[in-house]
Formats: sequence, structure tokens, C-alpha cells
Amino acid sequence: MTTSTFVSLYEHRIALVQETLSTHSKLSTKDARDLAVHVLVALDRIPEKVR
Repeated sequence: MTTSTFVSLYEHRIALVQETLSTHSKLSTKDARDLAVHVLVALDRIPEKVR
């Protein structure tokens, strides 16, 4: 039996940014995730016309 796990788009975005930060820095996993949350909050505040 195969069990699928739902991952929200937000969590997917967090994971993508976290992976990028971890790959290009010496941040711990927790620090990279915390920073990823802050990055996405900042990006979400930029009006879509500007993005």
C-alpha cells in the first residue's frame, strides 16, 4: 500500500529556499529554514507588479 503525504505549496517553497540557502552557505538546517521563512515573508510583501 502506498501512502501519499500532502505538502502545501508554502512548505514546498520553504523547502526550496532552505535547500538553496544550505547549499550556498554554512548555515545549519534550522537556521536555513528560519531564514527561508523570513525570505518568503519579504518576497510575499513585494507587490506582484514589482516582482
